[in-house]
Amino acid sequence: MNLNPPMIKKIIQSPHILIVDDDPDQLRLLVAALRNTSYRVSVALDGDQGYARAAALAPDLILLDVSMPGQNGLTVARLLKANSATRAIPIIFLSARADDQERMTGLKTGAVDYIRKPFYVDEILERIRIHLMLAQGKPPTAQETDETQPLPDADAALSLAPAKLTLKQVAIEIILAHVHDPSFKSADVASKLNVSLRRLNALFEESDGLSAFEFIRQERMRRAALMLGQSALAVADVALEVGYPNSANFSTEFKKFWGKSPTQLRNESQENLGTLQKIISSKFNRPA
Repeated sequence: MNLNPPMIKKIIQSPHILIVDDDPDQLRLLVAALRNTSYRVSVALDGDQGYARAAALAPDLILLDVSMPGQNGLTVARLLKANSATRAIPIIFLSARADDQERMTGLKTGAVDYIRKPFYVDEILERIRIHLMLAQGKPPTAQETDETQPLPDADAALSLAPAKLTLKQVAIEIILAHVHDPSFKSADVASKLNVSLRRLNALFEESDGLSAFEFIRQERMRRAALMLGQSALAVADVALEVGYPNSANFSTEFKKFWGKSPTQLRNESQENLGTLQKIISSKFNRPA
């Protein structure tokens, strides 16, 4: 059975939301809510980290707490709007203060919305949906009612005009959209495509000689190497972006895979711009 183009689009699209908040309880609540949707989620624990991650990752939307130690949310918003690379990213402020003056100041910095704490999760999700649509130049519409319907069986080649996507290619797109999620497993890919894990592994093994699990691991290591060589993100931040909440575990896995520590690879890449490309191409036999 073929998946039609809207279904394929639904599977592989994954808007990236960056949450910047120093309150661990608020972070847990927001991350849990967003990861129950199709969104990709990154977090930052203060203003400095938030700005660095926004500049490096270019998320589709930022949830930004106003009151934080160091640079507060208003300062971070001004920096983001002054940077041509991040200027167009929609910012939604979160604040516990019921201060109309602060709200107006926040909106004048270029934020698209301002939500007071405590908030309703459903309200935040709806505002995110609306502002993502507006950022894409689309008028806000009523939420589609079929978003939670299961996908049909996908055990045949998939057609998406003008290109042809095979089942394995769609599986790869799903993996690429969820590499950041530490809980994401090959079984999740199989579930999204309505195929068995055995069938999914066979798709990868027959062409690459490795299981879907191993492909996910390799893609995490490839993406980590790229981020270390091409951004100023701290090693711990890179670890989070590729699904490793524990930076020590990430460093161990990274060295086992690449034969060098994250810091060593970063230093070598910065000394010679062509080094990173050579390292990745030699390991994967494909362009970085």
